[in-house]
Amino acid sequence: MKDQSRLPRLSRVAVCGGTHGNELSGVYLVRELLKVKKKKKKEEEDEDGGAMSVLLVLSNPRAMQQCLRYIDTDLNRCFTHACLIGPTLDKTPYEMRRARELNAMLGPKGSAGAMDLICDLHNTTANMGLSLITYSDHDWICMHIFRHLQRQIPDTPVRYIHYDVTSKESYSLDSVGKHGFAMEVGPQPHGVVRSNIYTTMKSGVQYMLDWVHFFNSGVIFDGGFMDVFTVVKHIDYPRDGETHNITAAIHPQLQDRDFCLLRPGDPLFQTFSGETLRYTGSEPLYPFFINESAYYEKGIALCLARKRRVKIPSVRVQTEEEERQNEQRYTSEEEE
Repeated sequence: MKDQSRLPRLSRVAVCGGTHGNELSGVYLVRELLKVKKKKKKEEEDEDGGAMSVLLVLSNPRAMQQCLRYIDTDLNRCFTHACLIGPTLDKTPYEMRRARELNAMLGPKGSAGAMDLICDLHNTTANMGLSLITYSDHDWICMHIFRHLQRQIPDTPVRYIHYDVTSKESYSLDSVGKHGFAMEVGPQPHGVVRSNIYTTMKSGVQYMLDWVHFFNSGVIFDGGFMDVFTVVKHIDYPRDGETHNITAAIHPQLQDRDFCLLRPGDPLFQTFSGETLRYTGSEPLYPFFINESAYYEKGIALCLARKRRVKIPSVRVQTEEEERQNEQRYTSEEEE
């Protein structure tokens, strides 16, 4: 078959919740899955007998206990190599120390021993449906999982967001795995759990695990085309030059319209005195993370992306011989 990628088996998968301690769908879902796993008392197996281990992780327990995004610093920005290999001192922020523990558990990042796939669960206050966020527009595993979720959850918008990090290193928890993505589901206020959002996330995780089972058992997934939203830039709120306080909110005509095309001249902000500020960009782009509450501190009112049509190949699992050759190649590259 032409245009087919033969990829290694995904034997070790991690599902992480609570990386941000107040994003509660992931927290409660991982807790529930841990209960289910404890009742089963054994590893699930594929129909062909090939074992797939699923590690369930509550990433930031201290922040979860206090229902805070983080204690000292954003854990989901602590997974660069520089953060992971630095010295651990008494004054080292808690999340940086926790990142090193998670790297030892799930990685090490970039190594042959890293998790085959990491799914990190997040909530957003923005109206984004279910989005998979990755650092690659050519990770065929993540992209086929995305297509599977789109087909299995037709009543919920499912989108694939690509952060281009060619000029810098990825910094999030999911980047520790050989393949990885953040599953972002909203809208849901932080510190709150909504049944419909929780159920959407639960379905997304189950369908993701189903896809891995199918893939490992030898199912061939046909290639095709899919839409990818590639991040272009972030826009901050208008701010007072002296106090740095924001002076406007997202315009009512834009609020909750994530992934709806924003054209030059469209309303963008409404000042607190009532004036409309319009989008002055040179091209139409797609906004998302509109008015995400956790991004006020980061100086982000919304993100803007281009939508591209990307062709992906059909995929199937490697044979045992192909997998051995791939492992030898991976080890050689790691040693170099």
